[in-house]
Parts: sequence; structure tokens; C-alpha cells
Amino acid sequence: MTDRDPLVVLLTLLSLSTGIVDATSVLGLGKVFVANMTGNVVFLGFAAAGAPGFHWELYVLALLAFGFGAVASGRLGRSSIARSRRRWLVIAATVEAGLLWIAAACAFAAPSDTATWLRYLLIALVAIAMGSRNATVRQLNVPDLTTTVVTRTITGLAADSRLAGGPGRHLGRRLRAILALFVGAALGAFMVLRWGLAPPLALAGATVLVFTLMLAKDEAQD
Repeated sequence: MTDRDPLVVLLTLLSLSTGIVDATSVLGLGKVFVANMTGNVVFLGFAAAGAPGFHWELYVLALLAFGFGAVASGRLGRSSIARSRRRWLVIAATVEAGLLWIAAACAFAAPSDTATWLRYLLIALVAIAMGSRNATVRQLNVPDLTTTVVTRTITGLAADSRLAGGPGRHLGRRLRAILALFVGAALGAFMVLRWGLAPPLALAGATVLVFTLMLAKDEAQD
């Protein structure tokens, strides 16, 4: 699969939305990730040790909601991918975007101080969406493009480089994935700090659905 393959382009662009939603959750919902579950496990360890500013219930909720989304998406993928990958991806993107838009609507309608119940609701909705995304991307099995973390991508970038004696393959793909996550995080932070939680969540949902529909259109024309 080349770097110009529409699916590679889609997954790279989806990394942008991951940066947006994690910026929203970390900055606006209390030091909790909704896409990067590794960070939540580490933060849960901090909370267990009594470190100030870390709340175990947020991390447990995010982990459970993420797992629920992954289970649901896994079942959907296994029942759908054999019939039509395009239809499956559109359904998955619609579900993810819908959850993000519901979260954006709740954030817009609620008080600006983000009540505890609202914080829990937003974490659950967005973590379910990102769990669903992860399960979908996992079934696609495109190397270096998980869309939610770049640890493996950075490792491959270094370990496969010519400096390490490797072939130096997929350099552009890996760099673009890292850059997309960075840009998404910066954009999400900018929006949260100026306009609150609703705009970045709405943008993340639109990004997911629009880019997936563009891929589906390309596949339909092939």
C-alpha cells in the first residue's frame, strides 16, 4: 500500500482529529485522555499513589467507555467488512461523528464551568467514539497508522532509518502522521482555550465524517 493510497491519506488525516479531541479532554475535562489509553493507565497509577490533581474515576470511566466502543465496533466490522468495506467505513465514521456532535451539543448547552455530571458524560461519549475508531482502524491493519498514538510510528521512523542501518521506508507516511497529531493537538488547544469545548468537538466530528466520505467516493469510482 503506497503513501498515496486513499486509505493511507484518510488515516493520516484522522490523526488530526485525535489531537483535537485529546486536547479537548486534557485541557477541558480534567487531565484525562479520550483517545490515548496508555496515558490514562499511567495517570491511574499516579492517582492510586495519591498524586494531587489526578482523579481515578475519570480514568476508569474513559477506559471502560473506550473498551465498550471497541467491542461494539469490532462486532460491526466483523459483520460488515466482508460485504462492503466502503459501507462499513461510512457507518463507523457516522457513528463516531454522531457521538462527537452529541458531546459538542451537550457542551454547548451546559454551563461554562463544566459540572461534574457533564464532564463524565463528555468523557464517556468521546471515549466510546475513539474506542470505536481504534477498533475500526485495527481491522484495517495499515502499518504505522493507528490514528491515536504515534509511539510505534516514532519507533519505526528511528529503527528503520538509514542511520540505524534500515531501508528508510515509509519516512513520509510516518512524518505526516506525527505532524497531523501535533497540528490537531495545537488546533484543539487553541480552540478550547478561546471558545470552550463545543467547537473543537464539533470540528473533530466533521473532520472524521467528511474525510471518510471522500474516501468512500474515491473507492466507488475505482
